[in-house]
Amino acid sequence: MRLIPTFVPIGLIAAIALTACQAQPNASADPTPARADPITPIASTVPPEPASPQTLTPLAPDTVDPTVQAIADRYLDRLVALGFDRTQQSLWIQTDDRLLAQWQGTQRLPAASVTKIATTLTALRVLGVDHRFTTEVGIVGTVTDGVLTGDLVVTGDRDPMLVWEDAIAISNALNAQGIRQVTGDLVVVGDFQMNFEEDAATSAEFLAIGLDSTRWTDEARSQYATLPSGTPAPQLAIGGTVRTTPASTKPANVKPLLTYASRPLVELLDQMNRYSNNIMAHSLADAAGGVSAIEQAVIAATGINPEEIQLVNGSGLGRENQLSPRAAVMMFQAIGQDLEPQGLTVADVAAVAGVDAGILQARSLPRHAVLKSGSLDAVSTIAGGIPTAKGVIWLAVMNGGGDIEALRSAQETLITELEAYGGPTETIAPQLKPTPGRNLSPTLTLVP
Repeated sequence: MRLIPTFVPIGLIAAIALTACQAQPNASADPTPARADPITPIASTVPPEPASPQTLTPLAPDTVDPTVQAIADRYLDRLVALGFDRTQQSLWIQTDDRLLAQWQGTQRLPAASVTKIATTLTALRVLGVDHRFTTEVGIVGTVTDGVLTGDLVVTGDRDPMLVWEDAIAISNALNAQGIRQVTGDLVVVGDFQMNFEEDAATSAEFLAIGLDSTRWTDEARSQYATLPSGTPAPQLAIGGTVRTTPASTKPANVKPLLTYASRPLVELLDQMNRYSNNIMAHSLADAAGGVSAIEQAVIAATGINPEEIQLVNGSGLGRENQLSPRAAVMMFQAIGQDLEPQGLTVADVAAVAGVDAGILQARSLPRHAVLKSGSLDAVSTIAGGIPTAKGVIWLAVMNGGGDIEALRSAQETLITELEAYGGPTETIAPQLKPTPGRNLSPTLTLVP
């Protein structure tokens, strides 16, 4: 087998990312996010065995810092003055090892897309940072003079971030192997999704369009325009139908041609959290074992009381997804603890304010803070780490009751006051510093 370097930017995620009631930036504003790299071969070395996951010890909700508690109390008073019910608000603020302030900090409330941090923690523990979802491409039939007399078979592994650019790369590889026409069907097998579409049949139709530039939509042409100059516009005409079939009924006589491995998990999680993409969250939650596995992993990692978490999905869609602020803070800390031995930080799997494209771009937040926000109808949440001269201040805020914009504004004021308490700093805290130089792109492997 040999690895084929290809360039596949990921700008489409900005256009299609589906969030918990949050608007997305236009893809054209940031077609190639700062940490997107060209596809390069994966090293053949065997990674070291990860250390056994540890369990943190939750801080008790009693002894607080009077100065910070006063900041928190003023924040709550401002919300009450605006007409919000204090009982629908909760918060938890701490350093690495010391509680600074809290209000209803161990009581669970709707968490919205902060739920995705629970999915992040579990996916990392279950799958590993370098896990890649592999799409296999093969044929049933023979190829003569550019024509495949038979079927093209694509077997999915539910890559949560397969987009137009990936279909173009696959089709160009097939063209390079002499296949430009298929007399039979495009058969899509197993768990396959494309362009953040959960329906397999719709995703399969997207794939058929992406493989053949004569059928491209305006959106596909727009994404092709972001590729390096000179990238071929492939033509792979499907003469038959596009059909899907379960993995159990995959044709037995498929001749494999290539495999297409997704971006590594750490990059998938980063993109999911930057854009709060619900479809990616659902896929990754399923891959990690589902809601029950996520709840169990969070409890095992953080040591929280099981009453502090209740989930119905991995994205946060729905008020039934609930976390305590203490649990949300501890999830960030557990992720950091798990990633540290591998030379990674929470900034590699969540948005860095003032640096990364995504849903935090429009918010007034301290530069280099690593945060996850979320919103639903009458719910606004935010959690993560704030760099200060005194060290990282971790916080989580769960707000409910009405005007989301008012709640966001109040959160930003609170975070600014916490930054002032700790002292603004231009130094990036080690726990919040992204890791440069990783291979974050897909890889395409030809089968001899």
